[in-house]
Amino acid sequence: MKHKLETFFDENTYTLTYVLYSEKTKDAIIIDPVLDYDPAASRVSDESITKVINFIKKNDLNVHYVLETHAHADHLTGAAELKKRLEGVKIAIGKNITKVQELFSGVFNLKDLNINGIQFDVLLNEEDVLKAGDIEISTIFTPGHTPACSSYLIDDMLFTGDALFMPDYGTGRCDFPAGSAKDLYHSIHEKLYQLPDTTRVLTGHDYQPNGRQLEYESTIGENKKNNIQLKESTTEEEFIKFRTTRDATLSAPRLLLPSIQVNIDAGKLPTAEENGTQYLKIPVRK
Repeated sequence: MKHKLETFFDENTYTLTYVLYSEKTKDAIIIDPVLDYDPAASRVSDESITKVINFIKKNDLNVHYVLETHAHADHLTGAAELKKRLEGVKIAIGKNITKVQELFSGVFNLKDLNINGIQFDVLLNEEDVLKAGDIEISTIFTPGHTPACSSYLIDDMLFTGDALFMPDYGTGRCDFPAGSAKDLYHSIHEKLYQLPDTTRVLTGHDYQPNGRQLEYESTIGENKKNNIQLKESTTEEEFIKFRTTRDATLSAPRLLLPSIQVNIDAGKLPTAEENGTQYLKIPVRK
């Protein structure tokens, strides 16, 4: 295998963060980092980021990019903080993030938020190949969970974010604003399932169903045969009916409101007000 992979698991949000790197050249990228957030105290901390940075420094890696698979709804991204602490790092995300920015700037009435994606250093196109030293990253747009989700193909590894989980858990939910079970079906069935069966699938979360141990790697072939929600033989109609019915029973993610408004701004926390305190917005619904 050309490149090596180090995995970090945040138990509080069930999130996988990946560091992919070259032992030979020391080139590296980080995928979906976590900024720790305690909602009860509304306090951020950097335990997860520190683990990643310690690994980077121990192995003398040169990180080119932090890649976001989408604007996460279940954790704050650590991308902005990593950019501060690691020289030369750029933040990259699929260009359709602008759709999510436009949508949620209205939800939170974020009048000063730029909705052209300028907060991110690189807006990725599906036809482009992003190079990070000797690492080549192909972007595959996989909307459905959100309209701006991307999966990243590097060597034989496919990083699927919240589109495709482990076979015993299924797929991402599609009930967020502008989510679409139909879109997710086509993203997985017509795009990801067309890749070689041996392609390694690295998921963005593992919720450890039935109390099993942590697992985060499967293959395209395993998912086509065994994914409990979307097999190769599953029809569009079957998946949409299942996904819509299941999503109607799900509660909102615990960190939905703080996560979205931070993550659509590339992980930048709100500007401090005149009293020196930063504030997140929480809409009140009746």
